[in-house]
Amino acid sequence: MLFTLKLLLPALLPSWRFFDFIAPSPRIQYALLRASDDTPEKWSEFRPRPQSLSFLQMLGHMFWNPGWNESLFLVSCAERLLENPTAHSEDEIFKRIISDLEKDNADPDLKSATHLQFRLLLVQRKNSEIEQAVAFESRIRVLPSQDVS
Repeated sequence: MLFTLKLLLPALLPSWRFFDFIAPSPRIQYALLRASDDTPEKWSEFRPRPQSLSFLQMLGHMFWNPGWNESLFLVSCAERLLENPTAHSEDEIFKRIISDLEKDNADPDLKSATHLQFRLLLVQRKNSEIEQAVAFESRIRVLPSQDVS
């Protein structure tokens, strides 16, 4: 019985010691370009966090929130890109950005764009200021919906 209690106790009273340190949070921004040699001018935040949530929304998200789970996966991909850049992590981020752009069609620059690029920003709080630094820029890719010659 004592052995079972020892196994169950960490699940009932979790420890937060697994956080060795708090690292800057990576954020993803994307730019729509008109050519492969175009310089990005306007960066848009990918899946910005909501300013506020109602109590009912928070309660619902405790039980069902696949969008947030996917966003956490993207944070993992971004962290992997910063530690050890791989094509897989970059591809996964591109895939999600393209999917959201095709689904929403909300960006007015999408109609004239033929290429896409994303970058990772590291966001951290220093005293009362929030600092942002560009940590990674992806290669430029052709949008799949465009036929570029």
